[in-house]
Amino acid sequence: MSTPERTAGGTAEHASGVRVQSVERAVALLDAVAAASPRGDTAAELALACGINRATAWRLLATLEGAGLVDRDPATNRYQIGYTVARLAAASGADGLVRRTHHVLERICAQTGEAADLAVGRRSGLVYVDEVAPPAVLTVNWLARPVPLHATSTGKAWLAWLPETEARGVLGPALEGFTDATVTDVARLLAELGQVREQGYAVSAGELEPALCGVSAPVLRPGEDRPLAVFSIWGPADRVPPSRFPALGAVAIEAAASVEATLRD
Repeated sequence: MSTPERTAGGTAEHASGVRVQSVERAVALLDAVAAASPRGDTAAELALACGINRATAWRLLATLEGAGLVDRDPATNRYQIGYTVARLAAASGADGLVRRTHHVLERICAQTGEAADLAVGRRSGLVYVDEVAPPAVLTVNWLARPVPLHATSTGKAWLAWLPETEARGVLGPALEGFTDATVTDVARLLAELGQVREQGYAVSAGELEPALCGVSAPVLRPGEDRPLAVFSIWGPADRVPPSRFPALGAVAIEAAASVEATLRD
């Protein structure tokens, strides 16, 4: 039998067929979380399903949550697959989310002359996973950055399609003011989210950064009325003034529908 290789952290076996129990248990929990979608299961339910001690399952889930592989609803303590899984899937090949939908971003960028972004959601937030920007326009690169939910059209499009109790739980009691235009009153924001849902798209006019404006529409999960991702169009305020919001909003709705259709294929 080969001798384990000594490393700074102890011994590590590299022999063929070596299996790490904690990793196997983490993978089993991921599978169980995925099987429980969209409702989600608690740590106790997941531990029972995987035949794992509750304390062990809780520690593994906390680690997976910290890495974004699972996401816990703070109101119900139920777990769902996290945004990192979507990001990993996007890099996995032709069937990955980004590769399957990148052409939609390219089309919308060429059509509008503005940046087009796709953000993937988890229960507690969003992260940008793809972007196509016009080469002649200097823009901020948002890739892999988390989305401030209350101060962006992307975040508001996400929140508007969540149940109000869930949206409140995600937002928390205090909202940070990034600019003078940021909505920091939760009741006012919730009222705006109702209007967002009615018109089908959200807007942001200098709410995160004074010189940036955008519109966004949700990409709904197949067969559900819940957001899976958000499609956004944005740019400098002098290029994307509020007068363009209705037209760009309609384009964002159409683009989100195209992404949904791509995911169903």
